[in-house]
Amino acid sequence: MILHKSKNLTFFKPRILKNSGASFFDMGISAGFPSPADDFKEQRLSLDNELVKNKEATFFARVSGQSMIGAGLDDDDLLVIDRSLEPTHNKIAVCFLDGEFTVKRLKVENGTIWLQPENPSYNPIKITEDNNFVIWGIVTNVIKKV
Repeated sequence: MILHKSKNLTFFKPRILKNSGASFFDMGISAGFPSPADDFKEQRLSLDNELVKNKEATFFARVSGQSMIGAGLDDDDLLVIDRSLEPTHNKIAVCFLDGEFTVKRLKVENGTIWLQPENPSYNPIKITEDNNFVIWGIVTNVIKKV
């Protein structure tokens, strides 16, 4: 269900389903040489349980743009955002700035907040008293398509 769409992010509220989950083979998958898979065990894995720690305060948002590519957040990635987490220096946050949502790294220096992009083509944004600014939530995970 889409909750809000801005030019940089589209927000979704997760729908937690009981008894949901996909098959999970708890054996580790080699990124080197293949290994025999004789002794694996199958269980159920719910991404809700893995990615959503506080279901009432968790939202998803789809990224639009390239300002955070250095942090591994690419255009069309799906962010998991927890509004219950404390915003601190160096966390990646979803912020509401002057009427638009944006995702940036928080930099706090001498009481001043900067929104730091992770792409050299974009400039840091210094937050002042003149800005309409709210730290909306902290990014906890990113889901990518391959």
